[in-house]
Amino acid sequence: MEVENVTKLSKDFLWGGSIAAHQLEGAWQEGGKGPAIMDFATSGSATTPREYTKTIEAGRQYPSHEGIDFYHRYKEDIKLFGEMGFKSLRISIDWSRIYPNGDEDTPNSEGLAYYQSVVDELLKNGIEPIVTMYHFELPMNLVTKYGSWKNRQVVDFYLRFVGTMVNALRGKVKYWVTFNEMNHIDPQTEASDMFTYILAGLKYSELEGNKKEILALLGYNMTLASVKATKLIHEIDPESKVGCVFGITPTYPINCDPINVLNAFKEMDRDFYQIDAMCNGEFPAYKLREYADMGIEIGFTEEDKQAFTEGKLDFIGMNYYMSAVAMYEGGEEDEGSLFGGVQNPFLEKSKWGWGIDPIGLRYLLNYTYRRYGLPIIICENGLGAADEVGSDGVVHDDYRIDFLQKHLSELKKAVEEDKVDCFGYLMWGPIDLVSATTGEMKKRYGFIYVDKHDDGTGDLSRKPKDSFYWYQHLIETNGEEL
Repeated sequence: MEVENVTKLSKDFLWGGSIAAHQLEGAWQEGGKGPAIMDFATSGSATTPREYTKTIEAGRQYPSHEGIDFYHRYKEDIKLFGEMGFKSLRISIDWSRIYPNGDEDTPNSEGLAYYQSVVDELLKNGIEPIVTMYHFELPMNLVTKYGSWKNRQVVDFYLRFVGTMVNALRGKVKYWVTFNEMNHIDPQTEASDMFTYILAGLKYSELEGNKKEILALLGYNMTLASVKATKLIHEIDPESKVGCVFGITPTYPINCDPINVLNAFKEMDRDFYQIDAMCNGEFPAYKLREYADMGIEIGFTEEDKQAFTEGKLDFIGMNYYMSAVAMYEGGEEDEGSLFGGVQNPFLEKSKWGWGIDPIGLRYLLNYTYRRYGLPIIICENGLGAADEVGSDGVVHDDYRIDFLQKHLSELKKAVEEDKVDCFGYLMWGPIDLVSATTGEMKKRYGFIYVDKHDDGTGDLSRKPKDSFYWYQHLIETNGEEL
């Protein structure tokens, strides 16, 4: 068998970025859109958590309602991405634009036309669309009427939605993503209102009954929905490639004490059970045994078993922002760490307390590729910072360039030295948008500055930052100067 000798990034490497509908579209009551869960999420900050209200309360700010007005400005924004030389852009479809309540028999034609136009605009600018079907955008009616992903009926509604979109975009979209970061819900980990809400529209603190069983059901039903969607997409368009995106945090032990090494492995490995389920053709037996030990019943059936054999992924999407140090006996959890654990003394921290670890990206790529042997695309990676416009009217974000330079150098090593099959890098988010975790505009990631502020001021004008031209050159040279 002839084996390709990988010595540099492929000439077809997908340089680009990722965005999510609820963080930038706005127009929350236009075009036939229904209310979705993130429309009820208030603004917050690094010190004041977002709140998730049951109704829209007067006097509160709900950032998704306007976003950065991408709904009306997408042609302008996509043109800027095209000027940068983007090879690809990952977008998400807001389910509530297609089925406003989630359970209708027929889709909303205005919503379909909108996304068809967005995809056409991407193709016009030479940008490969990668379409995510679920990025925290669940119609609120599916929460209030059906109990969200606890209810298997929601799986059927999701499949109707997926089928509608694949038929509408068939031949124009090659890469599909079933879910974004569903792995942040698991009964073995400490849950938070934030993660249960953004994934399922439910606040952990308000769950009634066996909370661990509810978490297991939410995670399992989304996993089942993903494999069923994978099969469905392949049936509708056999030429398509289907992946799922996971937010994985490489986890290190505090030291080489064997028990700490084991605990760190187990802590990190918990995030992989859904990838196991979607890549190995079966829901992992170790997870079913774990549920049995906890007295949890997820309703696993023979039909489900068949679905896992038929819905294997073609590629794996990875979101990487930081690494973590596992908890250990006698250790205290650091509140500045988003996923718990303790801070790593060998790393710098971002303004939001996230450890900056470029080598962690290389480690994650190696670990995942050797475990599954499937192509990987980095779907999110970036630096949230409080950018300031200089006296010359430009954002000089050398710190972002430095962050990306270091991370992409490690990605290149993973491909060229470690022989990992990584076919793309999508930076989060290429234009300033609303933070999903804090609801801020202050926490900016983009190559493109958007004149909008947390107090609601700003004219929404767009302006390239220094990093815009750096990334443009990087794409033009295909990373050869990294």
